[in-house]
Amino acid sequence: MKTNTHHTTRRSFLKAGATLSAALVTGAPFVRGEDKAGVRIPRVGAGGHQYEVLHDWGELPNGIVYGNTHGVAEDSQGRIYIKHTVHQSSQVADAVVVFDAEGKFIKSWGADFKGGAHGMHLVKEGGSEFFYLCDTARKIVVKTDLDGQVIWERGCPEETGGYKNPQEYVPTNVATAPDGRVFVADGYGRNYIHIYQPDGTHVKTFGGSGRNPGHTSTPHGLMVDTRGEKPLLVVADRSNRRLQYFTLDGEHVKFVTEELRAPCHFHQRGDVLLIPDLESRVTLFDRENRLIAHLGDGKHYNGIRDKERSAFTPGKFVAPHSAIFDHAGNIFVVEWVEVGRVTKLKKIT
Repeated sequence: MKTNTHHTTRRSFLKAGATLSAALVTGAPFVRGEDKAGVRIPRVGAGGHQYEVLHDWGELPNGIVYGNTHGVAEDSQGRIYIKHTVHQSSQVADAVVVFDAEGKFIKSWGADFKGGAHGMHLVKEGGSEFFYLCDTARKIVVKTDLDGQVIWERGCPEETGGYKNPQEYVPTNVATAPDGRVFVADGYGRNYIHIYQPDGTHVKTFGGSGRNPGHTSTPHGLMVDTRGEKPLLVVADRSNRRLQYFTLDGEHVKFVTEELRAPCHFHQRGDVLLIPDLESRVTLFDRENRLIAHLGDGKHYNGIRDKERSAFTPGKFVAPHSAIFDHAGNIFVVEWVEVGRVTKLKKIT
């Protein structure tokens, strides 16, 4: 079960009102192309950041039915990994689905994550690649290889003294630093950030509930931002509706508050920061965290995330939960909707 903080945030999301579309924000017209069947394809963005919107990307085999799609990653071979909670009607319990770059199903794994599949972070360590996977049901972080083989797992860091019982700990996302340190966000629990060595040894804890500098409310996602002079940890301080920057030792640096609603997580490509925002849009910031564009800004229909796909407006997002750039500059977005949805924003060159 998720914490009251998380439920409050989601209820607030469902009550939010409609806002301007990305086309109005950027001043660009909303234009469409056509696919091979003559179906009109929505386009979003402006200038050098324009994309075709390809909803329901990836060919799921019979027997696999998405639950809430919560995580997405790309490995060095261009394979796309989708992490989802698994729908009750699914005949296959695997929570991780793997596609090739064209969306053809390769395999699935991760049945242990059914119901609790949340954040997934892919990292290169030496000559190998690994996942750090968060499970909100089992309340653990698991390090695996690309086939899901467990290397280590960690539950509540009770040695910190910040928890009355282990059930208060609900990790949501992981980030890694250039020096190998691992940062875990207790986004649905006590709002702490925990630092670990690569082998899973606990180093330090900081943060905790609040609005003041250094404190957070639903630190849902995090990333080590390398766009500046030195790496900094950026946290999606979601219930506080802001980004909060820390040194890699956990000292508060600054807030970013403009052009944000309910930031969920991050990905970086060059000087561009990608922010999936739970309140119906995907945002791009430049190196100075100034707005480049809002993509697919949708209306906040009360209860729409529980509806079937026919209720979703083409070209508009409902509840972006995670997003990445792929190696070619396309964007993959997964959404917190009951029927699951994976959208590819295909870069227009």
